[in-house]
Amino acid sequence: MSVQRPYLFLLKITFFSLILSILPLNETLLDASPFWMLLLFSYWLVHFPVRGSLFIALILGLILDVLQGDMLGQNALALILSSLFINQVKQSFQVSNLSTQQVYIFLASCIYAGFLLAIHLLLHGWNGNYYLLLPPLTRALIWPVIRLFLSKCKP
Repeated sequence: MSVQRPYLFLLKITFFSLILSILPLNETLLDASPFWMLLLFSYWLVHFPVRGSLFIALILGLILDVLQGDMLGQNALALILSSLFINQVKQSFQVSNLSTQQVYIFLASCIYAGFLLAIHLLLHGWNGNYYLLLPPLTRALIWPVIRLFLSKCKP
């Protein structure tokens, strides 16, 4: 596989995740929907051996922050922390069955959501919105569909 092909695939899934991230949904569905960038970037991290993945996570997170109008750097840092976890379990992830992969995605999603929740609590305090706890579960449940779809699209 050439060096440019993984980055071309990353570019494609980045545009796809950004489109999914800006879909207009009602507040409840928006709070419970998965962070698409984390799911698609996790797939890319596991299936393509490339260097500079944390820098790429920083850039993708900053793009996501600007697109969603969030505080600059919060999605970037959350994506970097989740990417560090995925990189640590990468070898185990590749040979694991689907349910174990879902557990890894759930844990990476908990890291992502926990960081965003900590930032939210520091800035705004607790507002009683328990939908913030749903995205890790929805990411783990949707992982088989994402994995199948991306395996069909992989170069």
